[in-house]
Amino acid sequence: MKKLDLKKDLKDLYAVPKGKVTAVKVPKLRYLMVDGQGDPNTSKEFADAITTLYGLSYTLKFMVKKGPEAIDYGVMPLEALWWADDMKDFGKADKSNWKWTAMIMQPSFINKKMIAAAKEELVRKKKDLPAMAKVRLEEMTEGACAQILHIGPYADEGPNIAKLHAFIHEQGKALRGKHREIYLSDARRTPPAKMRTIIRQPMG
Repeated sequence: MKKLDLKKDLKDLYAVPKGKVTAVKVPKLRYLMVDGQGDPNTSKEFADAITTLYGLSYTLKFMVKKGPEAIDYGVMPLEALWWADDMKDFGKADKSNWKWTAMIMQPSFINKKMIAAAKEELVRKKKDLPAMAKVRLEEMTEGACAQILHIGPYADEGPNIAKLHAFIHEQGKALRGKHREIYLSDARRTPPAKMRTIIRQPMG
């Protein structure tokens, strides 16, 4: 059986040193995505999106593993893009106006037909995934970015975000695109002080 290690193949994007800002070039990658709005700490919509994305991602993984290609690969971590129509809202304690795209990267061979089959499999198993109709497959290319590994609670990211932005400005670049976070830790099982999150910002 062929094994695929996406984290190893893309180690510059997922093996990020603690506290050090690094510049990377992010190629075209394929994601399952769900869009929404609201405070991620309290939003049922956000929780439903995560459950649905993982449900589909694991179903796809086992379908491919048992299929004619017989490829085994690890499901990638949850990621999210964050923004607000008025970016002043992005720095406020009230996160109700935050907009987000929750996403999980997929191998390049995953296609819409396979996703449709995975959805049918989940329905057959009577899995209640409220965000199913919102899921889409999309490719995106971030290009030049800066990133840093944050260890600790999400609420304490501020200094590392400032460090990331300062690095970009020191390179003579400007912030572009959307703030991205890659959640390497399972928030349900990891103490807040040990949470590992990659913070990435496109620059240009």
